[in-house]
Formats: sequence, structure tokens, C-alpha cells
Amino acid sequence: MKMTFIGSGAAFTSNNYHSNILIESNDKKLLIDCGSDARFALRDLGYSYKDIDSIYISHIHADHSGGLEWLGFSRKFDTSCTKPYLIAHKNILNNLWEHSLSAGMQTLDTESATLETYFIPQYLDHTRDFQWENINFELVKTVHVKNNHHLVDSYGLFFNANDKKIFLTTDTRMAFDRFLPCYEQSNLIFHDCETQNTPSAVHAHYNELIKLPLNIKNKMWLYHYNSGMLPNAQDDGFLGFVQKGQAFLF
Repeated sequence: MKMTFIGSGAAFTSNNYHSNILIESNDKKLLIDCGSDARFALRDLGYSYKDIDSIYISHIHADHSGGLEWLGFSRKFDTSCTKPYLIAHKNILNNLWEHSLSAGMQTLDTESATLETYFIPQYLDHTRDFQWENINFELVKTVHVKNNHHLVDSYGLFFNANDKKIFLTTDTRMAFDRFLPCYEQSNLIFHDCETQNTPSAVHAHYNELIKLPLNIKNKMWLYHYNSGMLPNAQDDGFLGFVQKGQAFLF
């Protein structure tokens, strides 16, 4: 299995593209999140919409879902393509179509389109896991943003690739107690890490992550960081900051 960060930056990055990830196994390709930069990030690595078999969406912010209109339209009107699978928690998929995608994708000459017009949706519910190429992905609810004090749906992933247990947080605030079982069970952690001077309070900040126990930091890569100079993560016990285009083989 190959896992490539087609981008590694935060939502408003100026040079690293959005933090979306391409997983390849058995000639199949799963895109973990499809942000507004996805078409350019994939192009730079030699890929296009034609290569994406499935997409998982962690939450509906534009840096994680803003490229779906491009991907859906491109594949629908290319007769060589089939519909890709679109995988997410049911609340995310329902909100994604009703409050985002339908505005630009609903109207076609011959029909009033639905999500199923462009994708094969897989609505995940209380089971919160899915199978892709014999890999089981378990959804891990994160603490990212709230709407009037209510936690908005957002999910990271915990999965096993060739006996290596991997925790991918996607976007999250610092939530040590919630994530401790994943931290302890994982062989490798990819963690949201904000690096701007003024914390936003909706992402884990480097100054918080640096306080983690060394045995956790020693297996942690940092990503979704802001533009500008970065701290020396390796000196602080981490594996480092993931670079745009960096690939991991399992």
C-alpha cells in the first residue's frame, strides 16, 4: 500500500496545497478528502480525475470537500469514466449535498440531479467503518468545530496496513483523552498541527502537541500546518513535518 500526501497544508496555505491524501492498493486509488486544490495537487503528481476510484470525506470544509464538484462533473461527462464511490458518515453526505454541492450540480438539461447522479454514495452510520481493498477503515470522531455549542461531524481514520496500525486525525483540536487509545495502539500517527502564531482554537497547535509524551511524539508525523517557517519538529521528538508529495509505503 502506498500513501501519498498530495498536499500537506492548512486551508489557506499559499504553497503546500490542501491536506488531502491518496492511498493506492491493487491498482485502485482512494482519495482521502478532495479539497479545492485537489485538481492541481493531483496534476503535479501525474494523476487526474480519471485515476480516482473512491473518495472519503472527513468533513465538509472546502479544503476537504471543495474539489468534489470538479471531480463529479469531470467523471460524469467523460464517457470513459464510471461513477466513483463517495464514502462518509451519513450526516456529512446529507449536508454536503444539501448545503454545498447541490447549488452547482443539481441542474442538468435532462434531470434534476442528486448525489447519486455523480457518485455511488456509501452512507456510514453507527458502525463507523468501511472496507476498501481488504483494508478496514474505522472512523474516529474528532473535535474540530462547533455550531452553537454542538459538535459538527468530522471524522479521522484508524486502519491497519500490512500489520502497521495507522491513525490519521484529519482536522481536530487537541483531544488527548479522546485519542489516547488510538495514540497507544498506533505504530504511526499523522496529526493535524497548526503552526501560526495565534492559535485558531479549532486545530491542535504545535505548542500543545509538543507537550505529548515522548513515546507518542516518536511515532507522529505532523501535517495540515500553516505557511511560513516551521519549528524543528525532529529536535522536539516528532518524526517531522510531512512534505507536499511525500509518500509512505506499507
